[in-house]
Amino acid sequence: MNKKTAFVPNISCIYCGKSIKRELGEIEGVIKVLINLPLHEVYVSWKSPATWEEIAARLREIDYPVQERTN
Repeated sequence: MNKKTAFVPNISCIYCGKSIKRELGEIEGVIKVLINLPLHEVYVSWKSPATWEEIAARLREIDYPVQERTN
């Protein structure tokens, strides 16, 4: 099983989180999606056939692109 926490600055409300969970949950192999609204983070765990590239691409498609943190 693979897992990753990604910074997604466009997350601003609970409805954003619900949309992300729904969309990522449709990808075969995605096991869990958790949203941390205050930190703008998406935690995803997955197994084959899902890939991180596919997950990140879906986030871009729905206007929640992953970004590198800038402190």
